[in-house]
Amino acid sequence: MKLIRLKTVQFITEAAVIAALYAMLTILLVPISSGQLQVRVAEALTILPYFTPAAMPGLFVGCFIANIFTGAGIYDILLGPLVTLLAAFFTAKMPNKYLVPLPPVILNAVYVGILLYYTAELPMALTMVLVAAGEIVACYVIGYPLLLLLEKHYEKIFERK
Repeated sequence: MKLIRLKTVQFITEAAVIAALYAMLTILLVPISSGQLQVRVAEALTILPYFTPAAMPGLFVGCFIANIFTGAGIYDILLGPLVTLLAAFFTAKMPNKYLVPLPPVILNAVYVGILLYYTAELPMALTMVLVAAGEIVACYVIGYPLLLLLEKHYEKIFERK
């Protein structure tokens, strides 16, 4: 019973830290975190489901909190975290590390493109391309080196007792 409680506390703690990091990075970098041309630096954290299942609820909650401050209205506050959760699910299932950053790139490009088409009347295809470019910067240029660093130090960082 004590071991189960310890694992639960560890899971909740990991999820909370990830949520806080995601929200903080997005809110502090608000000028570049939303819009048609965006690089949401916090999206680099979307590689974390590759290492820990606690990242899924952490990213969901972090995105929800961030979107309250930076989102494109109520639709982004409610739907954006669900897209992030779906991307996290697929990220956790990726067969190799090279594909780990891909789900958030694809899902966010499609979702944000559609969202901004309907809410801001921006051209959908162009918006999808621009959002995908920003996601590639966040997920591959920043997130992939983070993945390699975490992989190198996995035992120290994600040690389970």
